[in-house]
Amino acid sequence: MKKELLYTISAMPYRQPIPVYGWRFGGPQRMLAVMGAIRGDEYQQMYIAARLIHRLEKLEASGALSEEAGILVVPCAAQSSMNVSRRFWPLDNTDINRMFPGYEDGETTQRLAHRVFHALQGYHWGIHLTSLYLPGDFVPHIRVMKTGWQKEDEGLDFGLPYLIIRSPRPYDTVTLNYNWQVWETHAFSLYTKENSDIDPFSAEMAVDSILRFLACHELLQAELPPGQDTISFEESRMATFYSTQAGILFPQKYPGDKVAAGEVVARILDPCTTEVREEIRSSVSGEVFFLRSARLLPEHTIVCRIIPG
Repeated sequence: MKKELLYTISAMPYRQPIPVYGWRFGGPQRMLAVMGAIRGDEYQQMYIAARLIHRLEKLEASGALSEEAGILVVPCAAQSSMNVSRRFWPLDNTDINRMFPGYEDGETTQRLAHRVFHALQGYHWGIHLTSLYLPGDFVPHIRVMKTGWQKEDEGLDFGLPYLIIRSPRPYDTVTLNYNWQVWETHAFSLYTKENSDIDPFSAEMAVDSILRFLACHELLQAELPPGQDTISFEESRMATFYSTQAGILFPQKYPGDKVAAGEVVARILDPCTTEVREEIRSSVSGEVFFLRSARLLPEHTIVCRIIPG
């Protein structure tokens, strides 16, 4: 293992430059890059990367890593936002994960995206430990962007419950995942249950899945928990349920729960009287895949998504 200074962030006017480190394992080959937190509230993503470093250090010391396994893990590139508890860049509220591949002479977050991408470019595989634009909890899964360059069958090698195939929207073209693919890296986004809190169980599940992926590609020899039979599913086929009323969200079902058609998934209460304003009922039978975690909910917004079946 080798800890390496990748670059420094010197864009904050009132403090010293902030170092961004990467941890390297194995040989010099650029086989796998793992990116942790890019946003300031991605504590779970930073924790997963840190746990991966911990596990890889022991595996490398035991000789379990192949000589062909050149791995880079970057736990966090969002220290400036984390320091002031902001999800996006604190000075202009822009999102680094909407700035890739970055621009060396551009605005601050464009320059930061350029430095992150420069450090992560050229790897055969790339895994981004990321979060959704909406606050909420997921069933742990691997996600592949349908760009035409994607290698979605490799997503089955993680052994997570679901492989979600997403057709990109215009704003996806400036994410790390999309640009990794444009620059010929086989890219995956890995989602776990939490975002701004730490869930140790799903974090270890994510670490095991990455190690399982390495083992599937003969870069690691180790005994690992068996993976699950992954279900491949097009994101566009999910059933999405929206609120028609604003109020306090009280979930009745949670990610991973089975739900029957007609069952109540969540209730929205009047914030001044606690009267039930709306019941969100599923129109399909299936499994709750995503649930909003915001306690106060505006109207006409996504409450949950269900995988029919």
